[in-house]
Parts: sequence; structure tokens; C-alpha cells
Amino acid sequence: MTPARVLAVSAAIEVVTGLVLMVAPEAVVQLLFGSRLGGAGIPVGHVTGIALLCLGIACWPYSKVRSGKTPALTALVTYNLLVAAYLVYFGTIGDFVSPTLFWPVVALHAAIGTVLAVAWLRADTA
Repeated sequence: MTPARVLAVSAAIEVVTGLVLMVAPEAVVQLLFGSRLGGAGIPVGHVTGIALLCLGIACWPYSKVRSGKTPALTALVTYNLLVAAYLVYFGTIGDFVSPTLFWPVVALHAAIGTVLAVAWLRADTA
């Protein structure tokens, strides 16, 4: 198998694993470790799913990179905006949110995601 094929298969596996963790982290932990996932482990599992999805995006073997829209930039935009959106959602429905650090982290991911998204959008004109 060629290195490009191995990379594509590996990236696809990360994307699929990330999507499954985003939807059902409890099922993944049960299947892998034979243990229940609870408490803060569930949102951590969701964020891990987002991270694996973005790892797959960053590693996907693109045949041609358009402008400055590198796979790494695309992955970081996706990661920061999805994590910010998920944390806002979780912060409104979650039972255990630290008043000290939670909302500043949400704001940080939203700010980084916004700056990266602007750079990503401007890459077409560069």
C-alpha cells in the first residue's frame, strides 16, 4: 500500500472515530474498555471526538491545496468553532460547569476560531 493510501485510510478512520465519539462517547468507551462513562467524561468524549475529526481533516491527503487553505488551517478553524459551539451548548445545559475557567475557555475558542475563519476566507483572495 502506498504512503498516500495509508494516510488516506488512517485519516478516514480518525474522521469516522471522531464522528462516533461526537455522537456516542459512552458506547465507544463501553466497547473499548468494558466500562461506563459518566460525569465529565461524556463532554470530554465529545470534545475528543471533535479533535479526532479535525485530526482526520488535517491529515487528509489533498491533491492540491488551494491558496492558503491548507489542511492544517481548515482543521484548526473547524476544531475551534465546533468546540466553541459545543461548549456554549454544554454550558447552557450542563450540570457541572466551573465558573472560574469554563466561559473564558469558550471565549478563547470562539476568538481563535473567528480569527482563523477570517484567515481561511481571505485565503481565496491571496
